[in-house]
Amino acid sequence: MKRFLWVIAFIIVGCSEKVTISVPPGAGKDLQKALITVQPGTEVQLQEGVYEFSKRLTLDVENITITGQGPKKTILSFKKQKVGAEGFLVTKGKFKIRNLAIEDSVGDALKIKGAKDIHIDSIRVEWLGEVKESNGAYGLYPVECENIVIKNCFVRGASDAGIYVGQSKNIIVTNNHVVENVAGIEIENSTKADVYKNKVHNNTGGILVFDLPNLPVQGGSRVRVFHNDLQNNNHKNFAAKGTVVANVSPGTGVMVMANDYVEIFENQIQGHNTVSIAIVSYFVLNKKWKDEAYDPFPQAIFVHHNKIFGGGTKPSGTLAELIAPLFSRMPDILWDGMVNIQKYPNGKLPRSIGIFIENNGHATFGNFNLRGLPEGKPKVSTDIKVHRGKMPALPPVRVKGF
Repeated sequence: MKRFLWVIAFIIVGCSEKVTISVPPGAGKDLQKALITVQPGTEVQLQEGVYEFSKRLTLDVENITITGQGPKKTILSFKKQKVGAEGFLVTKGKFKIRNLAIEDSVGDALKIKGAKDIHIDSIRVEWLGEVKESNGAYGLYPVECENIVIKNCFVRGASDAGIYVGQSKNIIVTNNHVVENVAGIEIENSTKADVYKNKVHNNTGGILVFDLPNLPVQGGSRVRVFHNDLQNNNHKNFAAKGTVVANVSPGTGVMVMANDYVEIFENQIQGHNTVSIAIVSYFVLNKKWKDEAYDPFPQAIFVHHNKIFGGGTKPSGTLAELIAPLFSRMPDILWDGMVNIQKYPNGKLPRSIGIFIENNGHATFGNFNLRGLPEGKPKVSTDIKVHRGKMPALPPVRVKGF
């Protein structure tokens, strides 16, 4: 009897038919064969054990569920991978994956591209051993997707971001644990995202909300970051040189870059050596861009009711080393002071696109005036009063099936 055996079960519910196939552990090529021939609407059940891959695993079939026996019991191991830029690449929607682990992929562990209705639940992604630059860039990586839920996952060791959602919309990232990545969680060039109730510990930067130029989808906005536990994100930056996250200073809690309509509230942010919350423009990278439509300024940012303590004691990174001497103590909340003058009627920033900061306990504030920094005479300010005020609360993100 051939070792490659699938157990197929049919469950009849009314006039509908649910198909389940079971693929035993062992050579990853068996699972790949199953995913090539599988029919839409099938649940692929993986057993306890290790599935070993020498090549990238792919799925290009709609409406598939992959279920393991637990993040410590069912393991997709790419330690011997020699072919492919990702561990597991998915290119069709209505995709669910749950209760398994992905280890040691050459590139991104799980990449989902151009798909709708994505549910990722109880997945462990890990690069075993000491974290290093040669690890894959992203752990969980939906890009150009819509209606995404990432919950109850654990990611360690990504050389760019543990959980990265890019150029997507309608996103929920909740109840995850990210540790020892360069960025714990990153929302990039995306619209309508809720990031909440995550444990974000010992990454270089905790949660990043970026909007970058020269990408097919731009205009990142309407992101809520709330009820997260961010602690001691002071890990050495091990990102590849030339990447955007290589510029993130170790000891960064939450960083907003060039994004609009971001609400950061009711988080616990503790023990970040450089800065607890940073709000910056793209100019902070000192890089040029070609896209004339790109907006490099952060606008309509509301930071409120966060518990911030124990930070700013050991600033590091090139920019932090320039900024720290400007203040007697590194501020908890930092803004680069860059604004779009063209949007200033009568020389005043409209409240609809302002930077508002209030009710964050004893957290300190600093505007380091990036525009004046290269000249060596920045007009820094620690006056938080000019930023007091409120913005309308952003609405919750709704994803069908969550």
